[in-house]
Amino acid sequence: MRSLQRARRPAIIAKRLCTVLDTLSPCSPSDWASTDKRFTRAGTTLQQFKSNSEQFQEEYLQTVNGKSSSLSRRFGLFSKHWCSDFLRVVSDSVSNQSVPSCRHFSSEPLLDLTPEVSTDDVSDMLVDSFGRKHTYLRISLTERCNLRCKYCMPEEGVALSPKTQLLSQDEIIKLASLFVAGGVNKIRLTGGEPTIRHDIEEICTRLKNLEGLKNIAITTNGLVLARKLPQLKAAGLDQLNISLDTLVPAKFELLTRRKGHAKVLHSIETAIEMGYDPVKINCVVMRDFNDDEVIDFVELTRYKPVNVRFIEFMPFDGNVWNSKKLVSYAELLSLVRSRFPSLMRLKDHSSDTAKNYTVQGFQGTVSFITSMTQHFCSGCNRLRLMADGNLKVCLFGPSEVSLRDAIRSGVDDSGLQEIISCAVKRKKAAHAGMFELARTQNRPMIHIGG
Repeated sequence: MRSLQRARRPAIIAKRLCTVLDTLSPCSPSDWASTDKRFTRAGTTLQQFKSNSEQFQEEYLQTVNGKSSSLSRRFGLFSKHWCSDFLRVVSDSVSNQSVPSCRHFSSEPLLDLTPEVSTDDVSDMLVDSFGRKHTYLRISLTERCNLRCKYCMPEEGVALSPKTQLLSQDEIIKLASLFVAGGVNKIRLTGGEPTIRHDIEEICTRLKNLEGLKNIAITTNGLVLARKLPQLKAAGLDQLNISLDTLVPAKFELLTRRKGHAKVLHSIETAIEMGYDPVKINCVVMRDFNDDEVIDFVELTRYKPVNVRFIEFMPFDGNVWNSKKLVSYAELLSLVRSRFPSLMRLKDHSSDTAKNYTVQGFQGTVSFITSMTQHFCSGCNRLRLMADGNLKVCLFGPSEVSLRDAIRSGVDDSGLQEIISCAVKRKKAAHAGMFELARTQNRPMIHIGG
């Protein structure tokens, strides 16, 4: 235990250095040396630093799993020769920034494809005790789904809430209007599978009429999307994410316990034809299942306006998570770079969950959702309203508060706003870390909403 505690400190530093590294990766070593001679005095090159940072992050996982104990022994040398000078260069160049920008080290800025969204009009109700402004609400429309994905629900299924315990359309709109009036400018509809809710088009239409709401998005498995998309677009759907974890039909059936791979591909093509740009493709990467398809997914971005989003495998009740299945961001990034050396870092919005890249000359983009190895809690602006009316301020936190019960017991708008505000103020600074999360009881993902 004592050696593990010693190992964790260098591992945390190594992960932070990796975060700095991928932001600065478009810079060449010569840029660094000419911009600040102290980097040269650190006694290394950018590529040596990259190799060692990723090695320490990977060895951290092995240490926690009892496979390695050398991390803490070798970190002393790493720290002595590199960390001090390197971090001084970073801290002197960037003030009040959790991740520096390449513009501090090179004349070539990061490519910026992310529009800035003002958060000036956010009410205190949506500001937590750490100053984070919550402008993004995810609403689960149903607990039901027409797939049975292994990472989303246990093989035996889950107990579903009776229909009377789920939010009605009027209750969804009432609560959404309170959040939008408080400063929420983006709503994403999730599930379960949101497209199987019969009134989803009407919900979209009513949400679109809320003054101040700028974006309506949906996360879907794509099985019936192609048929419903024309009506959804007419109702005001601005953006969509389609879940697709494999390009191999047989593996799709193995993972989802259902057929339908061709229908998902057809939905992606339909969305592209209807002008959605980008069409976001969510891919949960699991070792020894689909990690051999990462390059094939990146190839999808060559000629199509898609954003492939590689998501680290996350622990939820019933999905039999373990660290051996996790393919880390560092490993994924190294794999993609080995095949596509021209991979370029894009500038992310401060509240982005993704680390965004593009391959030079490709039409689409590639992103990495690093919830487990490099969390993004400090910029989190998300709240979740589940299908049963419970408000969840953190995806990985077990605490919830029922807004459904409050509405049905006659609580007025000011009372609802107070309940929401108290829940937001209790939000923690960050989640507990992947190994603690694996031991913490939480709902299955199908209950929470994807």
